Amino acid sequence: MEEIDRRIVTLLARDGRMSFTDLARETGLSVSAVHQRVRRLEKRGVVRGYAAIIDHDAIGLPLTAFVSIKPIDPAAPDDAPERLAHLTAIEACHSVAGDESYILKVRVASPVALEDLLQQIRAAANVSTRTTVVLSTPYEHRAPDVTAEPAPIQEGSA
Repeated sequence: MEEIDRRIVTLLARDGRMSFTDLARETGLSVSAVHQRVRRLEKRGVVRGYAAIIDHDAIGLPLTAFVSIKPIDPAAPDDAPERLAHLTAIEACHSVAGDESYILKVRVASPVALEDLLQQIRAAANVSTRTTVVLSTPYEHRAPDVTAEPAPIQEGSA
């Protein structure tokens, strides 16, 4: 990816509503050149969409938790994401290495709602759960700085 495209991606990650005029000013390109580059980044799938960042407290979902799940029967099909897709309290589902198979990020209204959701998760996917409740979130939704060059991989590193 060209350096100027990296700069555009970094700026859009920080503010997805940044105008083409502002992007042009920040990158030193013309508005039409920025417009073309953004459209090309969207077409290539580098920029996959734009989203609002919601204040979950304001909409009545103040409790965030991470729920690690592990199948009760290790021989069962690995279909937990499909079995849990209907549960809208699950904000994210990450396949992970380690003891558990997936880590779910969930948002609910209360501890009672979390307990109910955990029962639904266990029943729907036939899994055991381990839950970590979030006490506070100092930062989230941090924009990546793709203008920085990736660190070289050294031999013998894992």
